[in-house]
Amino acid sequence: MGKDRRGELRGCIGFPQAVYNTVNGVIRSAIAAAVEDPRFEPMRIEELSKVTFEVSILSPLELLEPGNPRSYPEKIVVGRHGIVIQKGYYSGLLLPPQVPPVEYCWDSMTFLNEGCMKAFLPPDCWLDEDTSVLIYEAQIFKEVEPNGEVVERDLMEELKGCKNANKNES
Repeated sequence: MGKDRRGELRGCIGFPQAVYNTVNGVIRSAIAAAVEDPRFEPMRIEELSKVTFEVSILSPLELLEPGNPRSYPEKIVVGRHGIVIQKGYYSGLLLPPQVPPVEYCWDSMTFLNEGCMKAFLPPDCWLDEDTSVLIYEAQIFKEVEPNGEVVERDLMEELKGCKNANKNES
């Protein structure tokens, strides 16, 4: 994923299933995010020194036990898990931090609802027994500044800021 100086997304494409080894997957994802993401104009070479990059290495996807969807919110830890919602031909993937779950202090039910909408499904489709909900974890590395130091993100630490802000509001 690439972000410009304002923190706006410039591209994000990846392979949630292991179709390539990690090195080839990162290379292919980086190129695709830069020039093939249909939501954005392809990046130009002169932009590369003006954006920061973030790479998420995903764990294997784990299917939440079907048959009891009301238990799903208890099994999802915002800031630790990403989700995939699948129903029929529709599928939506939300990464742990790159969409607003941590930044906007979502709870797990909001995360599930947003995952459904990302799949172009009704927000509560995760309650349907024919909807699959998969979770995974991610190890995330980001540049501090363009062409700068690379650090690992600690999402649980970032989420603490959310919880402290919520306490101050009440």
